Amino acid sequence: MTKKIEAIIREDQFNDVKDALRKIGIVGMNVCEVRGQGRQGGILLTGRSGTYQIDMLPRLQLNIILSDHNVERTVETILNVAHSGNIGDGLIFIYPVEEVIRIRTGERGHEAITYDNDIDTRVPENGKAT
Repeated sequence: MTKKIEAIIREDQFNDVKDALRKIGIVGMNVCEVRGQGRQGGILLTGRSGTYQIDMLPRLQLNIILSDHNVERTVETILNVAHSGNIGDGLIFIYPVEEVIRIRTGERGHEAITYDNDIDTRVPENGKAT
């Protein structure tokens, strides 16, 4: 089975998260700029013209499609890097994916999401498959 990880993170955490994911073998991902609010309802800013509420804060949404057995390692990597402990660190959603088809080649399923030197093809330092 295949899963989709959708992670909403702070913009300033993106490069660190991307680098950490690449380190574990996540090669393919999509990134979208999004705006939203969570439990805190935005932030309150005070300036010369008074106080005002900004309720839709900018974030980045990472979309990663991967094999079931790589989900936990990927989630742990995102959590470890994107966590600051402050309100607004983000959320991670995990969805089942029914089918994946690579348009260029027509490959389906696992072959459609496999890249050279990705998390599924790497042999870890301990010699055991991940």
